Amino acid sequence: MIRVGLTGGIAAGKTVVSKRFEELGVPVVDYDQLARDVVGPDTEGLAAVVAEFGDSVLTGDGQLDRAKMSERVFADDAARDALEEIIHPLVIAEGQRLDAITGEAGEAMIVHDIPLLVEAAGPEAFDAVIVVDAAPQIRADRLVIERGYTAQEAWDRISAQIDDEVRLDAADVVFDGTGTVDDLRAQVDAWVEQVRREGVHYRPAQERTKFLVTEDGLG
Repeated sequence: MIRVGLTGGIAAGKTVVSKRFEELGVPVVDYDQLARDVVGPDTEGLAAVVAEFGDSVLTGDGQLDRAKMSERVFADDAARDALEEIIHPLVIAEGQRLDAITGEAGEAMIVHDIPLLVEAAGPEAFDAVIVVDAAPQIRADRLVIERGYTAQEAWDRISAQIDDEVRLDAADVVFDGTGTVDDLRAQVDAWVEQVRREGVHYRPAQERTKFLVTEDGLG
């Protein structure tokens, strides 16, 4: 089974790519969803979060108050590190479990959609790493127009992530997220068609070839 790691900066278009993989019949493990699941009601993760941060991060019905938790850690590096130390190992373990189940089912490919792939998961775990890339200004404009952020909020969230160059350095495949949704979907189609025909041959990391996938095809 071919294991694909998918990542990209906020508002670069990673969600479009992930959904297109699913539409093409490729199983996708959504690590954002896993991060919510592992701190769901009555979970080990939620208990650990409460032990670290107190009952103030819970809603009235005992669930994690995500808005309050996000506000708590966004401007506090120590608090964010503490939260990540709780959540990341649980998320990675669940992702590995789902990967094993998918392999046992005989699937040819699986995509691990991981926002923090470079920072937390490690590119070396995958046969191919896809980065969806778009210029910071384009992403900031999308956050303002599509998600209702202020310009300052948009740039704060972009700045809180790793530099684009670091993310791109881990890439085997770069999807161009600067164009339309249809352009981006077409890039996924072209890559999946190629992989189903030829497989992937990017590793080992020291020798892998970079491909830029644009609306004109593979380059």
